[in-house]
Formats: sequence, C-alpha cells, structure tokens
Amino acid sequence: MGAGVLCGLLAGAFWGLVFLTPRLLPAFTPWELSIGRYVCYGVIALMFLAPALRRTLARVDRHDLAAMVRQSLAGNIVYYILLAYGVQLAGIAPTSLIIGLLPLLVTLMGRADHGAIPLKSLAWPLATVAAGIACINIDLFTHSASGASGRSLMQNVAGVVCAVLALLSWSWYTLDNTRYLQRNAKFTGGQWSALYGLTSGAIALVMGLVGLLLFAPQITGAAAQATGRDWTLFWLVNAALALGASMIGNQLWNIASRRVPVTLSGQLIIFETLFALLYGFVYGQQWPRPLELAAIVLLVAGVAWAVRKHAEVRPAEPAAKALDGAHG
Repeated sequence: MGAGVLCGLLAGAFWGLVFLTPRLLPAFTPWELSIGRYVCYGVIALMFLAPALRRTLARVDRHDLAAMVRQSLAGNIVYYILLAYGVQLAGIAPTSLIIGLLPLLVTLMGRADHGAIPLKSLAWPLATVAAGIACINIDLFTHSASGASGRSLMQNVAGVVCAVLALLSWSWYTLDNTRYLQRNAKFTGGQWSALYGLTSGAIALVMGLVGLLLFAPQITGAAAQATGRDWTLFWLVNAALALGASMIGNQLWNIASRRVPVTLSGQLIIFETLFALLYGFVYGQQWPRPLELAAIVLLVAGVAWAVRKHAEVRPAEPAAKALDGAHG
C-alpha cells in the first residue's frame, strides 16, 4: 500500500500544476486554456496509441464512445473551464481547497465498494478534512470583506460557485468512470486514459475551430494582441501541462488506484490540493495566512489519519479499478 500512496502523492504534484496555469496565462480565457490543454493532450494521446491505434480503435463500440465523450466533457473540458474561472475570480487557494472536498464525496460514493472500510471508521478523518475546507472559506470572505484581496465580493462569490460546479463535475465523472471501468475490463488503464485523452483532444479541437470561425478578431486580432497574449508561451505551457498533469499524472494515479481501496483513493486526491497551494504561495511570493495555514494542517492531518485507519484494517483486496483513469 505504501507504493500506492507514493504514486498518489506524485500524481497530486503533477495535478497541482493545473491551478497555476490560469495565473501564468492571465491574458487567455478559461475556454482558451481548456482548448489549448486538451488539444495538446489529444496529440500526446495519439502518439501514445499510434503503434496499436487501429487495433485499439477496433475494440471501441458505441457504449465506449458514449462513455468517452461524456467523461471527456465532465472530467476534462467542463471541469477545467470551471476550475480556471474559479482561480481567476477567487484565487488559487480557495479554488483548490473547495475542489479539495472531492475526497469527502469520493469516499461517500465508494462506501459500498469492495475493499472499502466502514464509513464510520473514517468519520473523524473526514470531519478533520471538512474543518480544513471551512477554514479556507472563512478566510476567503473575511479577506474579501476587508478589501485586501483586490477582488470584489461578487467576484469571490462567482469564483466559489465555479469551484463548486467544478467539484460536482469531477465528482460525477469519478463515479461514472469507476463504474464503467469495473463493468468493462477490455481496456487497460493506460489505454483508457489515452482513448479518453484522444476524445478530449478531438472535442477541444472542434471547439477551437468553431471559436476561431466565430470570434477570430477577439482571439487573434489587434485588440487581443494588445492584452499581452503570448501564443508561444500559451502552447508551451499547455503542452507541458498535457504531458505532466494529463499523461504522467494519470499513469501514476492508475498505479495508485490499483493498490489502495477506493476510500483511501479519495483521501489521496487531497495531495493535488496541497501541491496547488504550495505552487500558488511560491508563485505569489507570500506565506499562507493563519486560516489558510490551519486549513493546510487540517487537510494533511485528515489524510494521514485516513491512511492510518486503512493500515489498521488492511482490507483483503483493494478495489482494483476505482478512479482508474483519473482526470486528464
């Protein structure tokens, strides 16, 4: 189980980078960031599948295609658009910590899975995580009310709403992905992740072409250039994100999800939140405020507590495919 926890930590380190991208590319809209990232992911997935592309695609039926489309939208494109809006409107810390509620939802959704320990055994660890989430929300709106954040109350509210919707989108994807892979074992985790990435790339490419046809002046015209759009940096950052967060991060998560129960998988996703916070504080060259620090401590304590609970119980057989494929 230790190797699974380590892989979950490393996946979180890669995934945490997605919260930094909207800050690195502030001149681009969340729609553009999502399209850029997933077009790059689709290209990388195509390269990964190339040696066996024809054989792999021949095994895809209409049910697989429907699953890939809905999961690509919920777990990738829509999720990332909402996340990026959350970061731009409310900031990295509130958005990452609100989405950090995912362990609570995944644990609840996976409570009946094989290998899961009784939910009552996780009551206090989950309560600790919830207390951490409460701290960051109190900090956000207290800071907003004082005017120190530079954002209006409405911006923060809109950012929180986007973060909550991103959380719901990814939670729905997680449940759908887990159930589908448990019912269909014809694809490995790597193959499904690549097919899912290829589908995301195709959808993003269509969205990009439609957007370019309808809004070309706003995207590439003089007014757009005046906002400081650096398209070279845009593609470099998104290519790095697609390779690191989408491809490598997903593969690490596939390893982790096969070695730990689904209830523990849910807790390990919190590493994404913690790394997002770390990157955000380093990029902003600031220390966390007291309530932000309290939130981080509570989240770490909650995850560590959950790990210890699982080590004490030692389920006979982890849920092999829980959360397999993760989020691209």
